[in-house]
Amino acid sequence: MSILYLTEQLDNMANPKRENRQRVANIVLDNQNLFKDLITITFDVDNKVSIKAAWILEWICTHHQLNWIVPHLEEFSNKINTVKFDSAIRPCAKICEHIATAYYSKKDNEIKNKLTIKQIDTIVETGFDWLITPQKIAVRAYTMNFLYFFGLEKEWIHPELKHLIESKIIHESKGCKARGKFILQMIEKHKKSTL
Repeated sequence: MSILYLTEQLDNMANPKRENRQRVANIVLDNQNLFKDLITITFDVDNKVSIKAAWILEWICTHHQLNWIVPHLEEFSNKINTVKFDSAIRPCAKICEHIATAYYSKKDNEIKNKLTIKQIDTIVETGFDWLITPQKIAVRAYTMNFLYFFGLEKEWIHPELKHLIESKIIHESKGCKARGKFILQMIEKHKKSTL
């Protein structure tokens, strides 16, 4: 199977219904070599099929094989800032949240062992860009979560995140306000535990 076959399957997806995402994900799950092609298509950001590729990439990382992203962490972290379609940014933000959650998990895992400081810095920088630009609620929620996690180690992140939430995000939609308040509580809790 080739990248052309995968592109054709993505093109033929009518919508992001679960069964459609699972059907195309199964093609990649049955042939792991296509995972690299899926990432390539996801970051072909001028092509609208990149949106559907991002849906499948997130579906695989969420429901099947998050560790498959490990050999591609460099490319993923360096290119997420190039994604421009709203419908592709959301799945990328969710993958960043999964990466941060795995990195700070108590369990030993490949992401914890392979994610570099440089890659974290790049993901964090993109996250702050997503928070200061107009984005959908889901992107903001996933981004606040992963920035909170990366702020557990990088001391400068929590104050910056807190400032953005209090000055900007808390004044947006009800969903953003609720997630923002939750993240502020988590930051305060973490701050008290480290005193």
